[in-house]
Amino acid sequence: MRTQKIKKVRRVRRKRRVRKGVFGTAEKPRLTVFRSLKNIYAQIIDDERGVTLCSANTRVRELRDSIAYGGNVDAAREIGRVLAERARMAGIAAVCFDRNGYKYHGRVKALAQAARDGGLRF
Repeated sequence: MRTQKIKKVRRVRRKRRVRKGVFGTAEKPRLTVFRSLKNIYAQIIDDERGVTLCSANTRVRELRDSIAYGGNVDAAREIGRVLAERARMAGIAAVCFDRNGYKYHGRVKALAQAARDGGLRF
């Protein structure tokens, strides 16, 4: 098996293991993160209804101007800040964090810290 495929399989296994214990409700929705090489995406989901309550990513037109490159820690911090602001507008104060199988460091950690600094509790 190629190295890339092995990494993906391991991440999917970690993702399944993490998702067993993380479930978003209306009172405490789930904040999930997806990262690609060039962009980072985050959304807050109510799993009971299966609805995305708010989201932010580096591909959105109004954020593309302020973010030079979407695949670095600075971009992740900006997305975390924007997501916390949008969550506050939607009336969301607390979330449970779903790292989606990624290790908690680098861009994932920066996004989480920025969301915490923006007022989200998790």
